Amino acid sequence: MSPAVEWRISDRPVDYPQAVADMEARVAGIRAGVQPELVWLLEHPPLYTAGTSADPADLVEPDRFPVFASGRGGQYTYHGPGQRVAYVMLDLKRRGADVRAYVGNLEDWLIRTLDRFAVKGERRPGRVGIWVDRGGGREDKIAAIGVRVRHWVSFHGVAINVDPDLSHFRGIVPCGIRDHGVTSLWDLGLTPTLPEVDSALMAAFPEVWGD
Repeated sequence: MSPAVEWRISDRPVDYPQAVADMEARVAGIRAGVQPELVWLLEHPPLYTAGTSADPADLVEPDRFPVFASGRGGQYTYHGPGQRVAYVMLDLKRRGADVRAYVGNLEDWLIRTLDRFAVKGERRPGRVGIWVDRGGGREDKIAAIGVRVRHWVSFHGVAINVDPDLSHFRGIVPCGIRDHGVTSLWDLGLTPTLPEVDSALMAAFPEVWGD
């Protein structure tokens, strides 16, 4: 029997380089079979990350916050207080060895989590992440996805906007998408705490992965 997935929750913002170093170490441990899979829930200080497809023109305010090159897929994204980041380190070899299916599972996980707050999160063809229909043709992004897989072990993951300062997204073109905005649970009129969002993430996880 495979060991249970470990859950870790950091109470204080974690610097991005430290988070990457910790993920790298855990990925190596999972691949070697000496550490269990891990879902790590945390916040970062305000920062921007550039994925492997980032367009420098999308960094609108390069001096606003620290900018970190990231090995994950995707373009520019913002991380900061009030946003729940979930770094997901799973052994995909024992979970079907299908990266496309894995990303679909992350989407499903986010949708099921948002549903617990009566928010209808939706996929959109050609757009990464989870979206909310605001009516009148307006759609805003509420959750981001950016993954990397090494030797069939996943890392990086997802981010849900709980109550971040949405003005901080103005320093970039989030994920290269210019025609749509961003939103959060609080922006939608809901007021969950980060621990409540953590509980929803943990409850929805086995519905998708069966752990």
